[in-house]
Amino acid sequence: MTNADKSASKRPHILLVEDNAGDEFLVLDAFEQASFPYEMEVVRNGEAAVQRLRGEGEFAGRPVPDLVLLDLNLPKLDGRDVLRTVKGDADLAQVPVLILTTSSSPDDVDTCYGLHANAYMTKPFEVDGYEAIVQSIGAFWFNVATLPHPMQHGSRISS
Repeated sequence: MTNADKSASKRPHILLVEDNAGDEFLVLDAFEQASFPYEMEVVRNGEAAVQRLRGEGEFAGRPVPDLVLLDLNLPKLDGRDVLRTVKGDADLAQVPVLILTTSSSPDDVDTCYGLHANAYMTKPFEVDGYEAIVQSIGAFWFNVATLPHPMQHGSRISS
């Protein structure tokens, strides 16, 4: 089965972790313009992100997302702590986490890669920049890369 066949049969599920309504709108709008299928879910703080990824509380029974877009500056639990938690959890460590943040600080970049982020992207200042990022995500993560098999918390889902 080619990557094109895989993407036609399954819509990748993306978890957007973003507390800023304006940035959330820009990301969602850019995805609406995208030329690839996807499913999007949004949580607005770090605590909810960890609960969602672990399938706890209101998120019980939901499969682990295929990809996480994570802001760093979040309420309740900072994005760096979310990343540290995800990559330190044997059931979640393989989930690709892409940092999408306003910070271009070399310390933040180094910290996130040290915590095993799969990519670090700085939020653009214009709408076209968001569309370029989303097209790049689609082109690489959903057409070139092979993602881990879908998981139900603690066990692989057969496909």
